[in-house]
Amino acid sequence: MSTFDGQQVSRRRFVQAATGTGIAGLAGCVGGLTGGGGGEAPLSVAYMPIYPDMQHFVMDQQGYYDELPVPVEAELFSDGPSIVQAYAKGDYDVALFGVVPAMIIADKTGFAKVTGANIEEAMLIMASDEFAGLYEEHGGDAFAKFEQEKGRKFTFGTFPPGSVPDILLRYWLDSELGLDPESDVNIKSLGGAGPVRQALVAGKIDGTSIMEPVPTIVQSKGAGYQNIAWAGDFMSGQPAAVTMMHDRLRNDRPGLAKDFLRQHRKATEFIDANPGKAAEDAATVIGEDVLPVDIARQAMESKGANFISNPHRIESGAKIFAEYAARLGKTEQELGVSDIFDYSLYDEVANE
Repeated sequence: MSTFDGQQVSRRRFVQAATGTGIAGLAGCVGGLTGGGGGEAPLSVAYMPIYPDMQHFVMDQQGYYDELPVPVEAELFSDGPSIVQAYAKGDYDVALFGVVPAMIIADKTGFAKVTGANIEEAMLIMASDEFAGLYEEHGGDAFAKFEQEKGRKFTFGTFPPGSVPDILLRYWLDSELGLDPESDVNIKSLGGAGPVRQALVAGKIDGTSIMEPVPTIVQSKGAGYQNIAWAGDFMSGQPAAVTMMHDRLRNDRPGLAKDFLRQHRKATEFIDANPGKAAEDAATVIGEDVLPVDIARQAMESKGANFISNPHRIESGAKIFAEYAARLGKTEQELGVSDIFDYSLYDEVANE
């Protein structure tokens, strides 16, 4: 969605850029490498310009990062693989990204764990209006009927294999509908949310597995697609984006780690109480040319806009994702709960 990977600017320049040119302000950050003149080292945060990272947008725009005892340096990454590659080098304290990339990090490095959740039950399955009617009448059998009528298999276009949208789609097809994701449909990797949105608007795919705000954007353009399934109906606590922390933050600077989680919880409370303003914050950071404010507000009314901070809420879904991640070769082993999560910091903050 962006070409600004690795770019960093000061908070003052970030606000100016976000106000003046929208997406140019995506990579806003605070402070310098010395922590403002030789003080404690700044907190480095890696994030993606996706709705499930809503807490980052709010913390930045509402000044919650300013309440931390050190400067924050936030860096934008446009997709999961790039953020995994950078985070695996150990250059970042915190990452806000998908649960599967987080599992890959935990599996390959062992130096970071998930300490918070950003959202649950975020994924929506979309299909063309024509197929939606067929699905409503025939359920899972609609895919075979589609193939009979069209002479080809139904094509889903979504994120790369092993991503959150991809695994959720495979689970739905397999566990809910009794279909084989490899033979009963085509699943096409399109990259990130931008290419998926473009393919939907152009009518080049039959459906997708995606998170907001893409469904709202596509429907606002009258592209002829609708939601036919929601993760909350078949996977309680479905994980999506999470907050991961490096061991050097969790173990060596636990006070700062807990301060971050306090601001994260504060941001979640703000989102719940002020969804319209939170949507404005998302549009400002992502860029109003990409995400207009009115669309951002509409997306907050979606079933998929379930913002949380409590990592316990996504544990059951994370177990399912860990199984699929191992099956698809994204992790060398099937990770257990203790391999993925560190609940201790969140629990301390929640029980204050």
